[in-house]
Order: sequence, then C-alpha cells, then structure tokens
Amino acid sequence: MATLDFSSCCSQLCLALCAFGLAQLGDLSQALPMEDQDYYLQEIINRDHYYSYPGPDEEFSPFTEQPGEEETAPVAEAEEPPRLRPGKKELKQKKGNKKEKSVLKIPPAKNGNKKGEKNKKGNEKTPDDYESRSAYEDVRESCPPLGLETLKITDFQLHASTTKRYGLGAHRGRLNIQAGVNENDFYDGAWCAGRNDPYQWIEVDARRLTKFTGIITQGRNSLWLSDWVTSYKVMLSNDSHAWVTVKNGSGDMIFEGNSEKEIPVLNELPVPIVARYIRINPRSWYEEGSICMRLEILGCPLPDPNNYYHRRNEMTTTDNLDFKHHNYKEMRQLMKVVNEMCPNITRIYNIGKSHQGLKLYAVEISDNPGEHEVGEPEFRYIAGAHGNEVLGRELVLLLMQFMCQEYLAGNPRIIRLIEDTRIHLLPSVNPDGYEMAYEVGSELGGWSLGRWTQDGIDINNNFPDLNTMLWEAEDRKKVQRKVPNHHIPIPEWYLSENTTVAVETRAVIAWMEKIPFVLGGNLQGGELVVAYPYDMVRSTWKTQEHTPTPDDHVFRWLAYSYASTHRLMTDARRRVCHTEDFQKEDGTVNGASWHTVAGSKCLKKFVWDSLYSKLDKSSDGDYWRLLNPGEYMVTAKADGYISSTKNCAVGYDMGATQCDFTISKTTLTRIKEIMEKFGKQPIGPSIRRLRQRARQRRQRR
Repeated sequence: MATLDFSSCCSQLCLALCAFGLAQLGDLSQALPMEDQDYYLQEIINRDHYYSYPGPDEEFSPFTEQPGEEETAPVAEAEEPPRLRPGKKELKQKKGNKKEKSVLKIPPAKNGNKKGEKNKKGNEKTPDDYESRSAYEDVRESCPPLGLETLKITDFQLHASTTKRYGLGAHRGRLNIQAGVNENDFYDGAWCAGRNDPYQWIEVDARRLTKFTGIITQGRNSLWLSDWVTSYKVMLSNDSHAWVTVKNGSGDMIFEGNSEKEIPVLNELPVPIVARYIRINPRSWYEEGSICMRLEILGCPLPDPNNYYHRRNEMTTTDNLDFKHHNYKEMRQLMKVVNEMCPNITRIYNIGKSHQGLKLYAVEISDNPGEHEVGEPEFRYIAGAHGNEVLGRELVLLLMQFMCQEYLAGNPRIIRLIEDTRIHLLPSVNPDGYEMAYEVGSELGGWSLGRWTQDGIDINNNFPDLNTMLWEAEDRKKVQRKVPNHHIPIPEWYLSENTTVAVETRAVIAWMEKIPFVLGGNLQGGELVVAYPYDMVRSTWKTQEHTPTPDDHVFRWLAYSYASTHRLMTDARRRVCHTEDFQKEDGTVNGASWHTVAGSKCLKKFVWDSLYSKLDKSSDGDYWRLLNPGEYMVTAKADGYISSTKNCAVGYDMGATQCDFTISKTTLTRIKEIMEKFGKQPIGPSIRRLRQRARQRRQRR
C-alpha cells in the first residue's frame, strides 16, 4: 500500500512583498483610548470596507483611494463585555443573522453607491443577493483550497492567538486532521485556544496576494471530548498588523460555524476579497466544550509577474497527460481514449459490477492483450477501495496514459515492460463511494463519506482472513516447514451468500483466482508510506507487532525500491501526518507493526508462496517466485509426479531468471492411467495376497 495524496490544483505559494496601500487602513492606535488598546481586542475591532475583488467592468486597483471618498479614522463599535463561555443568548443571535446572511450587500464599486442604486432601480429582477451568489459561482470553479489539508500550507504559515499546548497548536488546525492513537500527545486533532473568550484567532499567511473566497471549518477530532466553534468572524490584512473585518451591510458579518465536530461546514465570503493574511475569530462555541477548530481556506493566489523567484520555481510539466480528477463517466472516457491510442497493446474489460451496478473496469497492457503467455509474469494494481481516496485512482489513470504514450514514442524501458510482462490496472474498486463523495466535494465530505461501499462495507478489510488459518495449521503440526503456506483455500463460510461480503470484494477475488498474478499493489490515500505484508499481527492480544512473511527480505526490498525514488518520502525533514515517523525505515513499514488489519488483501493468497507454481493441463507450465540475487535450491513437485530439485542462481541482470524443470509421472500414476484407458481397475496388493492365500488353502485340501 503506497499511501500518498494529491493536492488540489493550486499554484505554488511564494512570498509577495507589499509595501503600499497601508495608509488606506488608517492608524488604529490613534483612534482608540489607551485603555482599549488590548492586543486581542485590537485584532477584532470593526473597520470600514476592505478591498473587494473588482467586477468584469472595473479596473483592479485596490491600493489607491477611490475618488470622492474622504479619509476617516475608523471608530470602534461598542461591544458587550466578554464572557468566558457564550450562552444561549449569543447562539440565538447567530440564528437571527440567517436572514441578513441571505441578503448580502455588494460593497461600493468604483463610483460609490450610485452605481449600485442605479442598477437596482433599472433592473428589479437582479437583487444584490443574486449578484453576490453569481459572483461566487464564478469563483468556486477557479479557487480551490489553499492547501491546509494537503500540507501545501506549511506549519510556519499558521499562527494563533493562544494555544492550549503544543499538540493543539495552530499547525494542527488543518481540515480533516486526525488525532493520534493517544490523545493529549504532540499530535492531537485540532487547534485549541489557550482560553475561551472572543479574542482568540487562528491565522493563515498565504505569503502572497490571494483572492479569498470561502472558509471550511470542523471541530476537534476526539473520541472523548466535544469541542467546536459555532460562529466566527473573518478578518483580512496585508501586513498582519492592521485588520479589516468582513462586513454584512453596515455591521460585522457573523458566519455560522459547526453543530458537531466532524461534518465540515462551508461559508462563502459575500464577495471575493484580495489580501495576504486571513484570520478566523471564534465568537461562540459549544457550551460543554472549548474553542477548537480545523479549517481549510479557499482562495486563488494572484500572479506576480515581477516575482522572478516564483516564476523560476513554478512547477510545470511537458507530459501530455490528463492531470485532473475524473468521475466515473470521465474515467471510462479516458480509458477509451488510451485504448484507441494504443489498440495493439491495451484491452478494456470489466471484472464485475458494484452494488449500484457500475462496471468495475480494468485496462490490460501487454504486447498480446487478452492472452496469458508462458514466461510472462502478470501484475495487478488496484485503487479506490476507499471511494473517497482519489489518489490511487488518478495515479493508475496517469500510469496507463504514460505507458501508452511512451510506448508510441519508442521508450525502450516501457517497450521492455510491455513485451515481457502483462499488467492489469483497476483504477476504481469502489466507484459507488467515489460518486457519493464527488457530488459533495472532498472538503465537505469529510473522511467517511464515500469511504465504504453503498451497503456500508469497507472493502479494504473485507477479504478472507487467511493468516489465522495458516498460523492455526502451523500450531497444530508444530513443524512450520511441513505446512503449505501457498494456495490456502478460501473457507466455505466466506463463500456463503449470507456472509457480509461486498459484491465488489467477490468480483476482485474471482478476478484474482482467474489470473495467476505474481505481484499486486493496492494504492490508498492518507499516510505517505509503503506498507508490506503481513498486515495482521500473529499475537491475538496485540494491536501492533512486527509480523514478517517468509519472503520478508523480498517485500522489504520492493518497498524500499519505491520509497527511495520518491523525493518527498526520502526527505527526512518532511512533516509526519500523525504520530508515526516512517523515516526510521526509509518510508516503509511492516503493515502489522503499524496497525493490524484482518482480511486487508486477498493478495496474500498469491504472494505468500514458498513457491508459486502453475502446472497447466498441457505439457508446458510456468511458475514464478520473487527472489533477491543469490543461489537457491528449488524443488518442483506435484501430485502424481516425481519431484525434482536443482540449484537455481538468480543474477543481477534485468528480467526474470529462467530455471526449467522436467518432471515425470510416477509409475503408479501411469498404471492407473493405462488401466482406466482400457476400462479396467488396477489390482491392489491386498487383493492379490487374499487370492494367493485362497489358492494355497485349496492346494492343501
């Protein structure tokens, strides 16, 4: 399992220096009495209209004074004395703002209020709330998340007024972040303020001018505590000192927050606002909890043609690949395009259907599609067992595009792969879950929506537990070498129709039994690590235990081969997602030593083999065993055949090492075949002895 994650299509953030426009914000220290200049109060004070993003007919000039406007010092509005815990009164006030929220006023345009009044009189069918909604509909398509969830926004770009402790610092205030195995450690599930009052805030530095369009919030991820913010204000700044609060008409806009801790809530700004810093100021919170938040910011970093550093480091690609997220229909279309581009080396087929009837499409890439060739190993790569984890789906789609294009371009490495192997790519095992999450959006769906199948089954844990069967057999026989650890039959109870097995799982099992796969990979989203088997601990009383397979050295080498070529996985300075530091094993981990999962892959049926062999009914057969370079004593045996053993040397050359065996049938087998051919049954030694004794008795008489 290579658990990687794609980020949304945001531009790379860089530092943008702004040395102008600050005079327009005024001097707050002169406008306030000395006793009111508390630091936290200063940050949430009311201010006049801030820079709004211009309409299509306006010039973008946010840092110059508008003609006809007089400079006035901002005046602080009187606020009630702060309470340590907002009661029902403030929560009711939040509900009362719902009407105002739906009738948002667009701030004055270049010509002040006159333009807005003229439009309103001239066209009564276009109210202000409709204009606001239309403005955001255009923005929503082009302004993705800045990257708090995907770590594009670094820890150094997140700041907070106070923190309860380090494990609940601003760096943990990221959407969908999960608490560690042990809560109250360095990796807890949110940013939590050091005290509960309306002067707390969490701030994001975009490091350049950005068009902000919305905020998504969650509460604290915790099994034991209930902490979330029920309402908040939004403030913006260009220098992190002078702040302006987003307005709702003449007053500060109060955004409705969360009603529980896990379901994300999106709030759109009335109009896009350009700034560098954005700050969230909680105003009320769950009465039995405290101020804790996880969030994501929606915004578009604005281009800076004068910033040479940004242009030089901008990430570009010369590959003609389809870099985007694909829903089910788009996925099918892309697979069809690849097949039409490379019809001689690709084949599209389906292995079954999902619970909702969507076909589970796979693409085969080989020089003879649809045919198993003797001597060519077969590989499979699947993704999307958790429907809302899109990384694997897109990686597999990109891989099939890349292999097709590089084959046509004459890339010798790709040509060798296609001619010497047969590769099967299944990009979406759980299309129902993907479509469910796709309709809502990744940020608003949370971690659970679309994770399971339509009937609520986690495919990743739904395969038969073959580990326990193997270990029980070893314990009974006491001699591990005599217990076959390959081709373990699936238990009969698992095949029953009454068993809770997803139709998608049954389709994958049937697919794996039909094709003799040598190796398989399962791509998921989440941690950045390559996990190798076993995934289940042998000790029933433990949840984490290093549990290697007989082929541990091979699996560790395969895992390291992938991780060592990944730039981020080899970066020792990269930030861990939860509490695990996978750098100890260079970006790899034994699955069982991480967390035990029973029935995580049927994969085991094919890769546990001491010797995986397939003897066809015809005179020829092929077998495969993944081995590191070295010399091995290999034995080929089958029922009714005389076993054969020889020394096979595996070298360092590319490709498989061929080690042929010729085994012949035993004498007894040949006799049985001859007797059956002529319609007679072979005579057993016991019957001959009985007849001989009877003959001796007759002679004595």
